[in-house]
Amino acid sequence: MASQLVGPNNEMSLNHVEISIHANDAEAKQRQAIEEHDGIDYSQRAQWLRAAVLGANDGLVTVASLMMGVGAVKEDIGAMLIAGFAGLVAGACSMAIGEFVSVYTQYDIEMAQIKRQREVNNANNGEREKEDEKEKLPNPFQAALASAIAFSIGAMVPLLGAVFIKEHKIRLVIIVAVATLALLVFGVVGAVLGKTPIRRSCVRVLIGGWMAMAITFGLTKLIGSTGI
Repeated sequence: MASQLVGPNNEMSLNHVEISIHANDAEAKQRQAIEEHDGIDYSQRAQWLRAAVLGANDGLVTVASLMMGVGAVKEDIGAMLIAGFAGLVAGACSMAIGEFVSVYTQYDIEMAQIKRQREVNNANNGEREKEDEKEKLPNPFQAALASAIAFSIGAMVPLLGAVFIKEHKIRLVIIVAVATLALLVFGVVGAVLGKTPIRRSCVRVLIGGWMAMAITFGLTKLIGSTGI
């Protein structure tokens, strides 16, 4: 190959090689720029995204199912709204406490792992690296707050949908309708932010929500009809 570059066409061959190298460098830089521009670490979103999306879905499904269960045995709108509001408050507190305990446990485990790695390496990584490690650790307070707020937002959907409807049967239909629409929205938002298939996400949350409302309504209706 080297002998082919020697001769009258030597200059042309070297130029061709040089242009090819420059072209490859330009393509590599372009790819690197695209990766840096879209270099979102979606794994870092997992903590708050999981707490927010799951919290909103739980709030919506829990309160909607609770109101459907009460509506299965009572036509009084006051009873449904009180049950829904109680479910909102209790659920938000439960979600916040549960998320705080869970994430704090994860935080302790990761902190212990970092300390063990430092002892094994027996090296001083500097203050900057310590700050980076702390930033990557899960935040229990952030997760708890996000979970409580998201649960409350989701729980408000069926409450607002039912508060102005006087007719009992129409109220039940409205609760299912607004819950279905909200589940679709939550499914799309979660899929877009997490870069997951939208259709699969929407089908999953819809089936889960419908099953929860149907089971709660059916079992409560059954128990109410037996006079227990």
